Order: sequence, then C-alpha cells, then structure tokens
Amino acid sequence: MKKKNLVLIAIALALACFYVFYFTDWFKPQIIRIFHVSRATRVIRRPGQKDNSATIPIAFGFNREYRFNEIKVVPVAALETNNDARPIWHLISDSNSVPVKFFFYGERIRGMKLAVAGMRPEPLQPGVTYRLFVKSGSAKGQHDFQPVANPASQANQ
Repeated sequence: MKKKNLVLIAIALALACFYVFYFTDWFKPQIIRIFHVSRATRVIRRPGQKDNSATIPIAFGFNREYRFNEIKVVPVAALETNNDARPIWHLISDSNSVPVKFFFYGERIRGMKLAVAGMRPEPLQPGVTYRLFVKSGSAKGQHDFQPVANPASQANQ
C-alpha cells in the first residue's frame, strides 16, 4: 500500500473513534433515574389496631423496569463520616430478580433476599435524610429522600 492510503485509513479510524467516543453511549455509565412519592395510603387494619409507623409510606419509581442486583438505604449523616456505613435496608439478588418499575420502602421483592439473614428494614424517621442506592448490571443510581411524618401516628400518641 502506498503511504497516502495508510494516512487516509488512519484518519478515517481516528474520526470513527472520535465519533463513537463523543456521540454514542457505548462508554458512558448507565444511570438509573429515580424518584420517590410519599402518600398516605389506606391500610386495612384489624379493629383496635393502631398505625405505629412514624412516617408516611414511601414508594420509589424508576424511568423503566430494572432487574436489580442490589438495593440499599443508608442515612446520609452516616455516609458523611463513613463511606461503608451500615444500611438500614439492604437487599441483594441471589439469582434472577423480577423486573420492577417501582417498589415501597421495606417491601419484599421477588428474586431478592436480605443481605444479612434475619435483618428487617429499620423504620424511617421523619426529618432524617436517607440515600437509596440501586444497581442493575452495570447501571447504577442513587437518590436522596426525606420521609414525612405520619399524622395518624402523631394523633395516636
């Protein structure tokens, strides 16, 4: 091959690499978009049973369905002093989790189990900021939220 042809091939490869790197998502980390909703819901209770939860239930939603490998919730204050802070709720996938587009805090998700056997989700405290971490394959996401006090639990006190 002539020197001119080699130079043209090198330029074409450089332009192709430039295009792939800057104009495609091949090398960008996938980010899971998360939102949360706090709504008082009607829960069916037995007669005389009181609402003990200090906060209104929180539902987390995502931009599409994901098969999560890991879900955990950690208080933000604990993360400021320790990056490996103990989570108050931690689920991991043991094999193949069910694709979900939303879930409630503390809910059991099929295909996932507690990271520490027997550890139940700790109750959320109103006014405390928490961070939700999720992983699904190579995609990751995190979202800060602050639970709202449950007026029903305050009326029962």
